[in-house]
Amino acid sequence: MTKLGKRTIVFLTVASLVLLPVGVALAQGQQLLDDTQPEAGAMIADVVLIRPLGIASMILGAAAFIVSIPFTASGGNVDEAWDTLVTKPAKFTFKRPLGQFD
Repeated sequence: MTKLGKRTIVFLTVASLVLLPVGVALAQGQQLLDDTQPEAGAMIADVVLIRPLGIASMILGAAAFIVSIPFTASGGNVDEAWDTLVTKPAKFTFKRPLGQFD
């Protein structure tokens, strides 16, 4: 196995072990954080996994918005499409405090 393959497997294993408690808590509907300070695991999961996924969803949303402009313009809902496809992912990625998944 190549060095890159081994590193990828190790990274994915560590990420899944770190994110497992976060996923279980979210599935049970529990609040992950107290009101004062986010937990370290939630912050790490946010930086390593959630923020990059937010950036990717923002880029994909912008591409989908560009493709949908003729349809949304004829329907008169360009602003709603922009808000849903680009603005909401951008706010989730850049305006949300680190480790808070509200």
